[in-house]
Amino acid sequence: MNMSHVLYGITKTKPIGIAQRAKFIAYFLLVLFAVGTGSCSKAKTENNPTPTVSVKLDKETSTLLQGDEVKISVSFTPTVATPASQYKWQIADASIADFKVNADFSVNVTAKNKGQTELALYGPSGGKLTACTIIVQEKVVQVPDDGIVKILAIGNSFSEDALESFLYGLANSRSHKIVIGNLYIGGASLSLHLQNATNNANAYSYRKINQQGVKVSTANVSIATALADDNWDYISFQQESPNSGIFSTFAPLTDLYNYVKTKTTNPSVKYVLHQTWAYQKNSTYSAFANYDRDQDKMYAGIVDAYIKAQTLIPVNVVVPAGTAIQNGRTSIIGDNFCRDGYHLDVNIGRYTAACAWFESIFKESVIGNSYKPSALSDYHTEIAQNAAHLAVLKPNEVTPMVNYQGGGTSDFTKPIWVNFGGNSVPSEWNSLTQYTAGTSLPNLKDQVGANTNISITIVEGFNNRNQSGPTATTTSWNMPSSVSSDSYYGNSKAVWESKSVTQSVVKLTGLNTTKKYNFCFFGSRANSGAENRETKYTVKGTNEVVALLDAANNTANIACAEQVSPNAAGEITITITAGSNNNNAYGFYYINALQLKQVN
Repeated sequence: MNMSHVLYGITKTKPIGIAQRAKFIAYFLLVLFAVGTGSCSKAKTENNPTPTVSVKLDKETSTLLQGDEVKISVSFTPTVATPASQYKWQIADASIADFKVNADFSVNVTAKNKGQTELALYGPSGGKLTACTIIVQEKVVQVPDDGIVKILAIGNSFSEDALESFLYGLANSRSHKIVIGNLYIGGASLSLHLQNATNNANAYSYRKINQQGVKVSTANVSIATALADDNWDYISFQQESPNSGIFSTFAPLTDLYNYVKTKTTNPSVKYVLHQTWAYQKNSTYSAFANYDRDQDKMYAGIVDAYIKAQTLIPVNVVVPAGTAIQNGRTSIIGDNFCRDGYHLDVNIGRYTAACAWFESIFKESVIGNSYKPSALSDYHTEIAQNAAHLAVLKPNEVTPMVNYQGGGTSDFTKPIWVNFGGNSVPSEWNSLTQYTAGTSLPNLKDQVGANTNISITIVEGFNNRNQSGPTATTTSWNMPSSVSSDSYYGNSKAVWESKSVTQSVVKLTGLNTTKKYNFCFFGSRANSGAENRETKYTVKGTNEVVALLDAANNTANIACAEQVSPNAAGEITITITAGSNNNNAYGFYYINALQLKQVN
């Protein structure tokens, strides 16, 4: 009812009289007084609610490492006598952190797994009153530094070439303690490594070189077993050589890395990409066709692929072995860093790659390192060390070795010795480590290691290499068994191993046209029965001299062609074929070694 209407007698019917109006007003005032005194009485008895409680945590955020614990306390203002009966702790994600309520209603929070969650306190009505953010970080367990650098390669024959022969010696000479492991399968690709990892296949020859430099090989080992065998500081990956310059083939690297990461025992391990090398220009390996048989194209592809591979996994080190070899090829050694067109020569090739590994891992220059293979001269050692050093400085481009592209003299007073074969030989010998046309050795060194300007090249190749020569000889040369026991051979009368090689030709260049030279030859094939395997060596410059030698079971004889003058270009050629007395059905002929002397 509108009160003004009541007071003034305004109704929806008709106005009331004066007497009635007075009575009504008196009654109305009495009602108001009664109502007012009733409201005051209620305020005195009921308007005393529980005082407002302020809730506060002693931490708003807490950052923990996995396994760590922190205490979080709560304060109530005014004090709450029994908070546990009215309030409740709750954590959002118990997989990240967990808690335990203490007697004083504080909580101990334990970090479990990496991540972020919230610890909240809820009130009597169920609403969230306050919270603390809990951040859990991964705890890195530091492996005690024992001062030993431990390297594991998941590789193939290219990691064998680079790591197993000379890296230990380079490290040891600088007082670095090192352990080297190589998980070896010949020709293994990244996809095969991933398959073996997935299947936990016992597929590898596990070669481990201990702190004393002793290598032990264990067959039928899995990747997981090798990873668990030591706290590896470095783990290396590489692609197989046929696909080393094709980035699309590196796709399995990501999953292989993820597998290895879960198995390694050292959380501080560093990951390495081992950059492999391009094939020799005259390589006959079928996979060379992937690069149109172009060494420069293959090298460029390798550089590009290994740059891109660094986007697939976290990479701490790239060992530029491929660039080191390519640098070396610009020196007087030329394209002679491989023993078969794609695997490294056992001396200069393997040593150069090991130098690249040494400098990449230990972060110190390899130049001047006192360790070298016995078969390398000081000069060739210097070339290998500088080739590797320049590669570490510029890993993705060739640095021409302008200071090592010549020198020496074509005059020499000591003999020049040339080995035809792939065995490791003493440093006074020059080795033609391949039998194919185009194989060459520039700037031959003489018996005391002095460089000359004389080069030797195989112009027409041999059929293959034979390793059935004698291990003991009685010639005046005092030949090491590594020289006498292998040879290159041809077959002039009949097809052998799908080849007919009627003659082989070797050419020497850079000779002094005012001098004359004596050439002596040793050739031998042991266990030849009663056959005659006469070999004819025709040495031609401005004049021509022939030397004949029966190579069947030969241990004592050499044949010499003397007083040969170079042609006007300073060249002499040697044609090797079967002699007229050779009665072998295939006409096999041989050369194991050559001695060159200058006649004054």
